[in-house]
Amino acid sequence: MMDVKEVLRRWSAGHSDRRIGREAGVDRKTVARYTTAATRLGFAKGRDITEDDVHAVAQVVQARPAPTASDEWSEVARHRDRIEQWLRGDAEKRPLRLTKVHTLLVRDHDLQASYDTLRRFAMTELAWRKKAPTVRVEDPPPGQEAQVDFGEMGLMLDPETGRKRRLWVLVVTLSFSRLQFVWPTFRQTTEAVCEGLDRAWQFFGAMPASIIPDNTKAMIRRPDALDARLVDAFLDYVQARGLFVDPARVRSPKDKPRVENQVPYVRESWFDGETFTSLDDARASAERWSREVAGARVHGTTRQVPAELFEAVEKPTMKPAPDAPFDVPDWIDKAKVHPDHHIQVAHALYSVPTRYLRRHVRVRADRSTVKIYFGTELIKVHPRKPPGGCSTDVHDYPAEKAAYALRDVDAILRKARDKGHHVGLYAERLLGGPLPWTRMRQAYALLGLCDKYTPGRVEAICQSALAFDLVSVPRIARKLKAAAKPVMPCAAMGKVVQLPLPRFARPTQHFETRGTSSQKEGV
Repeated sequence: MMDVKEVLRRWSAGHSDRRIGREAGVDRKTVARYTTAATRLGFAKGRDITEDDVHAVAQVVQARPAPTASDEWSEVARHRDRIEQWLRGDAEKRPLRLTKVHTLLVRDHDLQASYDTLRRFAMTELAWRKKAPTVRVEDPPPGQEAQVDFGEMGLMLDPETGRKRRLWVLVVTLSFSRLQFVWPTFRQTTEAVCEGLDRAWQFFGAMPASIIPDNTKAMIRRPDALDARLVDAFLDYVQARGLFVDPARVRSPKDKPRVENQVPYVRESWFDGETFTSLDDARASAERWSREVAGARVHGTTRQVPAELFEAVEKPTMKPAPDAPFDVPDWIDKAKVHPDHHIQVAHALYSVPTRYLRRHVRVRADRSTVKIYFGTELIKVHPRKPPGGCSTDVHDYPAEKAAYALRDVDAILRKARDKGHHVGLYAERLLGGPLPWTRMRQAYALLGLCDKYTPGRVEAICQSALAFDLVSVPRIARKLKAAAKPVMPCAAMGKVVQLPLPRFARPTQHFETRGTSSQKEGV
């Protein structure tokens, strides 16, 4: 357009076409086309050439007739309204894919056009699949927002396992100043996220009011544009730190653009071509790079040094950084209470009251405590035990089961003394050895005899047994059984009673040694 304006400007000054072509470096025939168009439009020489004049002349010279539509294009155009309706959909029917639209047109409407022609028509005439125009979202106020994202760097040798592992980095970028922090890790877990965020706040020396994370499973349990649900452990973290979380939508990188395009920059500027001896070495290198390279450069958008802008404007508006690391808890949504009154958490056992047997409870376990919830009610708190350990509260058991479960010898002795003095002495003799729990079954059997034969009878038998130093519950049981048999009538009552033969006993004839008379005659 500048060349066209120069031609018209010289023409208006009275220069000939030959002179204009020579001095402006344009072909004389081209100059003639533009000067002829200016004359046709009624422009007079000596007038000031405006931008509108230039566009008007260029439109006349450069305009080309529209190409004639092909037969296939015209065939598709006849179905324009139908195609537009199918692609748009309505309240009752969802939009159709363009391939399905082509299938329906060929099958039901005898379309004689290829899919490529239909696709070009939809893109040109109906703006199908054309990206919507974007707008630049204004930066938030200083100290209000940090954007968080995980990015893959590549493979790195892990000296602990001797194998190459995939290295990830947690990138935290302050939206206002663009100061960022990079935290390498081998794991994308909630614990790694909380550790990386705490190190970022220590690096900044301050903490923002809110964060915008990606939809990684380490932070977001249920992605949703309006009602996203955080992982329980991560929710504990943001509540403890006083942070607000606004997760990005799924597959919407524009929700966190300040950090999204930093992952390739970190990979190319920090990771590529470097060799690290350990994960700690990589973390020290990443922190040094964040301070000396990323933080000291002139940012391409703000045209300011992020570290200087942060110190001067943003840091005074932020909250202080935490002074202690966060104890990331483990949450178990469904832990079953077994018939032995215990649940298992990280290979350790914790007791639960009887009324929750065979039900499912929620458990929150950190480094020091284990909290057990039924619904929203906190029903039990235990100290954290190492794997293989057990924390049992005797009050969780029924009263009659507690002593047995805990092998409480004193409780058994108290029950025996309640049955009788000599019963208590007998129980003391029974359980007085170096390993009393090995004879607890006999002690419970002794208490069972008191319930079966009355404590008075057991008291008498125990007194007699102690006199003879007889410490054997089975012998006590046999004596009580014998003493409980009914007394048979005898001759002292004036008559003799024939006792019945024992069962399966043989008659006396089987034991005779002399032969009978019949046997002698047979001889």
